[in-house]
Amino acid sequence: MVDRGATALSLPDDWPADPDPILALNRMGSFDWDLDSGLMHMDAQAYEVFDLRPEAHDGTAVSIAARMPSAEAKRLEALIKHALENGTENYGAYFRVRKRDGTLRWTHTQGYIRRDGTGRPRRIFGILRDATQELSDTTARRERAAERRRRTSLVERTTAALSNARTVQDVIDTVAENHALARLGAAALIMGLVENGRIHLVAEGPEGGFVPGTRYTRLDEPYPMSEVVRTLTPRFIETPEDFAHSFPELWPRIDGLGFTSAAYLPLIAQGRPIGALGLFYEGRAGFTAEERNVTVALASSVAQSLQRAMFYEQEKDLAQGLQQAMLPRVIPAIPGADIAVRYRSARLGRDIGGDWYDVIPLPGGRVGAVIGDVQGHDTHAAAVMGQLRTVLRAYAAEGHPPATVISRTSDFLGELDTDRFATCLYVEVDLALGVTQIVRAGHLDPVLSTPGAAARVVPVEGGLPLGLSARFGELAYPVSTIELDPEQTLLLCTDGLVETPGTDLDEGMQALTELVSTGPRELRLLADRLTEVVDERGGDDDAALLLLRRRITNSPHAGGRLQQHVAAGDPEALREARHMIRAAVRAWGAGARADEIELAADELITNALTHTEGAAIVTLRVLTGSDRRLRVEVGDGSSALPRRRDAGDSGVSGRGLVLVEQLADAWGVESRGSGKCVWCEFVVPLRG
Repeated sequence: MVDRGATALSLPDDWPADPDPILALNRMGSFDWDLDSGLMHMDAQAYEVFDLRPEAHDGTAVSIAARMPSAEAKRLEALIKHALENGTENYGAYFRVRKRDGTLRWTHTQGYIRRDGTGRPRRIFGILRDATQELSDTTARRERAAERRRRTSLVERTTAALSNARTVQDVIDTVAENHALARLGAAALIMGLVENGRIHLVAEGPEGGFVPGTRYTRLDEPYPMSEVVRTLTPRFIETPEDFAHSFPELWPRIDGLGFTSAAYLPLIAQGRPIGALGLFYEGRAGFTAEERNVTVALASSVAQSLQRAMFYEQEKDLAQGLQQAMLPRVIPAIPGADIAVRYRSARLGRDIGGDWYDVIPLPGGRVGAVIGDVQGHDTHAAAVMGQLRTVLRAYAAEGHPPATVISRTSDFLGELDTDRFATCLYVEVDLALGVTQIVRAGHLDPVLSTPGAAARVVPVEGGLPLGLSARFGELAYPVSTIELDPEQTLLLCTDGLVETPGTDLDEGMQALTELVSTGPRELRLLADRLTEVVDERGGDDDAALLLLRRRITNSPHAGGRLQQHVAAGDPEALREARHMIRAAVRAWGAGARADEIELAADELITNALTHTEGAAIVTLRVLTGSDRRLRVEVGDGSSALPRRRDAGDSGVSGRGLVLVEQLADAWGVESRGSGKCVWCEFVVPLRG
């Protein structure tokens, strides 16, 4: 056995060996990072790992981090920060660095944290090594698969965000927002659209990225966006030198912005260029084949979204033009009334609706107001709406009573070659006396607003929608009569004004009445406010609105006039006439004489239908002079004059004119062309 303590060993002069050659053999380098100053010393092999020239390193850790993809640098920074804050002595991590040719290299670092006596970290010593070979196993494959998934996810997320963009401005906003830039890994971007042989820059990110003098450029100018539009080929600029050499006119304008590479991509839709996209990068050079494929795929997604948005806006303009052409161009000035109308189009491209409004001046100081909605959201609905508006207006102008106007309009729709139906609300107002007749065909009830009081929904008995009532043979529509006082406002609207997803119609009507109660008093401002609320909640249905306010006149006792046609053998028309008379005499303040007037009018109508052939025309008037009188006229087409006769004790007829003579203050007969008119008058004192 050798006595090692007794014999001096002969060791080589260079023992122990310098570790640098050993590290180099394993493609490893070392670093010394002073945390107080931020300076980082790296040996030659460490520079080799980073593929970095020593003269390109400014001695700081920040410039080293710039050689990494931003996501990798942030992940490594978070790992080191966690080790420093939690008292850990060492850490290790895999990350990638970008080589000078633009490719990525897997590396690994192991760091040892040196702290002072207080535990404060002062320095980090460590090694860096090329981990490319090490990670060529399953782990590397998993990382590469994850990277591919990330890039695929990048395209999917951007495409998903663009799928929600309806307008060109929506696409621009989606592309230019900062999160999209982060997903792209770009520091800035610009987007231009081809307009009349020029490229118009429409988007920038972040804001302030436009280069002066390039907002509008011709397609033949020596700029990269013009080039890719002309050639339909992407242009990848990998270094500042490449940029300066390829585009010497543009480079001086962007030199100094810190961009080291750029990708210009044509936006192509259906084989033609519609614009171009420019992406700018900082601290990187070159593009891998996969990165190029990703940017091209993103450009394709942007192009498709832009084209879809352009088609949407074209269809929207066409649909709105058609809709507006079907609506009244001008609302006529109506003496004794203030009127405001609004129409808000649907938000789904060509999906316009059949909502409409109309105001119809009528003889005798009356006005008709209409609101309606044809089933469906397309151009066919708008076309049907235009026909209905014209027909309803014609029937009202002919002098037909409200119920007849609606029933004939429904019959017209039933005869059209269409499966559409429509809801409608027709209101006829005597502006002198305030008598208001309302007919509802499957539509929303009107809302009545009174100064100093809460607005309320006016329940109105109604019938089937237009078209359906004709199909099922139920053309009889009840007439509701209310009195509209001066300064009261009647609101008519379609369901687009009140319907909100997730709430029922009653809640919507309640919200509407609250808005009317608290809204501006001026009709124009109130109409604006009501439509603004619809825009704020983002409804996808179109909406029509009509506000009618009865104005205070200088002659509050001016005469009024109501008229009703009663066809022979039409019990429904007779019922409507009686309903009109009953409502009118009460609304006009007949007081205790209301029953007498109704009875006398009924006798005159019955006589006309019994003793003549053809229809009777019933007219009610308020006459002013030395006293206030209510006059009932019943006209027919017979020239034979009626005569008083004694019916006898057991007779069942012959008492009509006797009864009229007893009830009325005056009565008489007037010849009118081929027919006659039997009338009676009642003195009715002013109310109050």
